[in-house]
Amino acid sequence: MSLKRLIASGATVLGTFIKTPHPHVVEVLAASGLDCLCLDAEHAPFDRGDLDLCILAARAAGTPVLVRTPSNAPHHILNALDCGADGVVVPHVRSAGEARALVAAAHYGPGGGLERRGYAGSSRAAGYGTKPIPEHLAASAARSIVIAQIEDREALDEIEAIAAVEGLDALFVGRIDLTIALGCTSPDDPAVIAAAERIVAAGRAAGRPVGMFTPRAGDVPQWRARGASLFLLASDHTFLRAGAQQLRHDAQLAG
Repeated sequence: MSLKRLIASGATVLGTFIKTPHPHVVEVLAASGLDCLCLDAEHAPFDRGDLDLCILAARAAGTPVLVRTPSNAPHHILNALDCGADGVVVPHVRSAGEARALVAAAHYGPGGGLERRGYAGSSRAAGYGTKPIPEHLAASAARSIVIAQIEDREALDEIEAIAAVEGLDALFVGRIDLTIALGCTSPDDPAVIAAAERIVAAGRAAGRPVGMFTPRAGDVPQWRARGASLFLLASDHTFLRAGAQQLRHDAQLAG
């Protein structure tokens, strides 16, 4: 089952962020059994070449890969999808209009006043010129995932309208940025929890899957019970640090 269909089914999907722009990291984590990986081009130093190599590594391993784009700019969305990513997580979606624009940028078709995805048959996604146009159009529509990250006060004011935008595959709670946006200093602040619950509720009411980052993996069951289903947790940095700390502890050198 494709990642797009898996997310749409409401099944629990577990992935992690990759912050190190190197295909070796993707190769290692692709063998971890996670459902997907997310290359964090918003907060880590991925350039176009880095994304290309890391997406290549994920595809070679048969592991679905998302890209958190640096912004909602159409060229960022285009690049990730042309390189062969399964989808994009677009940060700071604040309105239904922005949500409609990112859906348009991720799919081919008539513009209707919005900038649509530019077509290139020479990309990896198009099989480097081997897919006829109708085949690539159909494959892209069936595969490309569009996830709107909700992390601003303005988005909370429009959350029901955003959740209702046709073509969005999921909402994603950007809980840390949401914490800052609400003037809080902890993602466990009651105001942040209430905002996250409101986003999940809006998604459920619109029949839209909702994902999130949580600071603790142990929080997944409680959010799953509330209706969230896509979890992108921790990162390669987290695993490196935790592994090194565990090694020191196991060697009885803690302290």
